[in-house]
Amino acid sequence: MEGITYRRTTGDDPVFLRFYAVTEEYYSRIAGGADKRRDFVPFNASDRIPFVVLAFFSGVPAGCAGLKKYSDTDAEVKRVWVEPAFRSRRIASGLMDRVEERAREEGFRRVILQTRPLMQDAVRLYEGRGYTLIQNYPPYDRLEGAVCYAKEL
Repeated sequence: MEGITYRRTTGDDPVFLRFYAVTEEYYSRIAGGADKRRDFVPFNASDRIPFVVLAFFSGVPAGCAGLKKYSDTDAEVKRVWVEPAFRSRRIASGLMDRVEERAREEGFRRVILQTRPLMQDAVRLYEGRGYTLIQNYPPYDRLEGAVCYAKEL
């Protein structure tokens, strides 16, 4: 889409760190408080996300998505986020295209992710891209309200 650009970066990028803080607040709010996520935060720390894609709309940071190794065969998608003002422009799909491409480049056979059913836009995005429900993988097998998805590459 016109006006949208993407940039590869890492989990220590200042733009990503700002999005990371926004997503932390959002996820804590929908989980019923940060204390209910305390055991899972270490698995999602920004410095554990080595590959990040940032989206910009007319030069303004609009969204992000990350990718990290989960196993020898699986890469885990992390922190897919589009700022509310920039939604409905297919930015999330563009971000997903790029993280899936990177997973293929790195030799992974499958991408996995965790979300929540109440995040209906996210669920629609993933299912529309061919992700299917799988059994919750650790550590999300202990997270109430979590669902996990996978897509073969």
